[in-house]
Formats: sequence, C-alpha cells, structure tokens
Amino acid sequence: MSDNGSAPPADTKPKAEGGDNTLNIKITSSNHDEVFFKIKKTTKLTKLKSAYADRVGSDINAIRLMFDGERIQDGDTAESLGLEEGDAIDVVLEQVGGC
Repeated sequence: MSDNGSAPPADTKPKAEGGDNTLNIKITSSNHDEVFFKIKKTTKLTKLKSAYADRVGSDINAIRLMFDGERIQDGDTAESLGLEEGDAIDVVLEQVGGC
C-alpha cells in the first residue's frame, strides 16, 4: 500500500480530560473522612451538597459546607468562590440552639 503523504486534520487533537471547566474537589468531615467529587466550575454547590448527603446517607438539611471558614450558600459556584483543583471543602453538622 502506498502512502500519499497526507497529514491528519489539525482539529483531531486529543482533548484533555476534564478541560478547564471541571475541578476535582474533596469534602472532609470532622472525623477526617474524605469524599471526592468532580464538578463543573459553574455548577451550583447545592447540587454538590445534595450529592454528598446522598453518598454518606445524611439529611441534606443537617449539614453545612464551609470553605476557608465561610459557609457556602446554595447559590454559590466553584467559580464564584475561587475554588481551585484539589481544594478541600469542610462539612459540619448543623447546630441547634437551646432555650
């Protein structure tokens, strides 16, 4: 078979896994258990909170996510908080006050 010398098209570069739009995030509990997630930078973190609660069998209303000592609000995204690849989010239980 002869080779006619044609080069493959320039647009057939392999795409990097994940690209620039996804992050690998770790959620760490108070007893140092770690759960890893891959999320898009633009995904609302309430979805991450829900996925974490499902995975560990907890009530979504009983947990709070914290990043750099600040509580993560439901409308926050990884992009709005400045999360980077490999960052850790802390999870704490809701504290209910007394009388």
